[in-house]
This record gives sequence, structure tokens and C-alpha cells, in this order.
Amino acid sequence: AEVIRVYLPPDANTLLSVGDHCLRSRQYVNVIVAGKQPERQWLSMDQAILHCTRGIGIWDWASNDGDGEPDVVMACCGDVPTLETLAAVDLLRHALPDLRVRVVNVVDLMRLEPSSEHPHGLGDKEFDSIFTEDRPVVFAYHGYPGLIHRLTYRRRNHGNIHVRGYKEQGNINTPMDLAIHNQIDRFNLVIDAIDRVPSLHVAGAHVKEQMKNEILECQRFAHTEGFDSPKFSDWQWPESRKHD
Repeated sequence: AEVIRVYLPPDANTLLSVGDHCLRSRQYVNVIVAGKQPERQWLSMDQAILHCTRGIGIWDWASNDGDGEPDVVMACCGDVPTLETLAAVDLLRHALPDLRVRVVNVVDLMRLEPSSEHPHGLGDKEFDSIFTEDRPVVFAYHGYPGLIHRLTYRRRNHGNIHVRGYKEQGNINTPMDLAIHNQIDRFNLVIDAIDRVPSLHVAGAHVKEQMKNEILECQRFAHTEGFDSPKFSDWQWPESRKHD
């Protein structure tokens, strides 16, 4: 714990900030998990530096819980999980506008551990303020889901944390098809959120059916054309919500 640092930057600016930090550090084993493809930009450089310095944070610009308690926390760690989580939040806010959603992004994986176990770990009060004490958390992670549970098992709200991650499914697939095989795609994340918010067990049924249909259509297109539909691969966070 004293020497290990694990970073999963969600976009190019956070990757630059993390890389700068790691190249300046000494006597640490720094692990940076990042893809080889061009990244979307979620944060400005100044925002990225602040976010990486904190290691974890609520993305207010993607959330709509305001000053109150969220109905669900949509958490993400890693570039693809962040993309799919934000796309899922966009779907949820469009289909269920009254649902209060909080978006949490994790750059420094060790922030999830208690402060007693790792120098970068969060204290229990700070962890509870971010992830709440009793609300459902849908957590999309780049690696194996079990690791997130191991890091958070002592936390008060651990029983409500549902993790989606790598399940060793798929082979030579398109990006969206691979995400669907491992159930970290936007549609499965929407279904997970609906299943875990009690008030949506009935009200969200039609949205769940729509998401299941989208999964089938996405896979049909990828298997037929050999690439993902631009409807999904070219998705962008709506400009109209950047200043909600």
C-alpha cells in the first residue's frame, strides 16, 4: 500500500495530468490504465488537474441531484466505463426526467480504500458524502468487478454497490458489442439503475424494454456491418446539459 498507485484517467486531459504527476514522483510503482484510441474530452485542463489532484469527485455538470439526496449514484472508473456511464445517464435523464442522478468519477483507484489501509484512501465520512450511506450505486469499472468490492467492503453502503466490469467475454468484437458482452454498456447500466431504485420497479418497465431492444439492434448492426452504428459510436454529451 505504501508504494502502489493505480490511476484510470477518463479522458486525454486527465491522462496528461496523471502522466505529469507520475513522471515527477519517486519511490512509487505507478500503474496508468489508458486506451490507445483518441479520447473524448470531458474536462478542461484546469478541471482535469483539480479532478486528478482529488482523485475522485462528483461531476456536477453531469448530475441533477442538486443539493439533495440522489435516487441513484452512477459511478465510473476508466475511459470506456466513463463513456458508457455518461451515455447511460443521458438516457436516464431523457426517459426519466424526475430521477435524481449523481455521477461520480474515480481516477485514483486507491481512493476507494479506507484511509487506514492506504495513504490515498478516503475517510468514511468523505466516502459516505460522495456515495451516500444508503442509496443504490451502479459502478462501471475497467477491470474485474471483484476488486471494487474488495476495496469497499468495509464501507457503510457496500451492500448497495453493484459493480459492472470485465467478465472475460467477447473476442474480436466492435467496441460496443464487447461492452455489451461484458454488460458495462449504457443500456445494461440503465437497466441496473432501474432495477435498484424501488420507485422505478413499475414505472421504469417500459424503459427497460426499450434498452433491451437497443441492445439487440446494436448487436445486429455490428454483426451485419462489422462496425458499430454511428448512433452509438458518435454519441456526445448534449450541449444543452453542460450548464444544467
